[in-house]
Amino acid sequence: MGLQATLKALGDPIRREILHLLKDSRMSAGEIVEHFPVTGASISRHLSVLKDAELIRDTREGKFIFYELNASVLEEIMLWITDLKGEKESVTQKQTSIDT
Repeated sequence: MGLQATLKALGDPIRREILHLLKDSRMSAGEIVEHFPVTGASISRHLSVLKDAELIRDTREGKFIFYELNASVLEEIMLWITDLKGEKESVTQKQTSIDT
């Protein structure tokens, strides 16, 4: 998916909160639903939009589907924003210097 789909997916507060929930560990759809005052069908639609934008991945294990964050797409967005800001050093280079 392109940048437009990614930014559209990030534009919704429920989807941003889902990403926040998934940053620490993977979760099933049922676990995610417990955090919101909306229907399971609504959360399912939000998960579908996030998946289409490649912001999350899903894995089926038996009768459950687990969702996890796809950080690589977020990293690409951060690099694009950094480039727009005109910073000379990339986010990846900054992270490498912090890690060493």
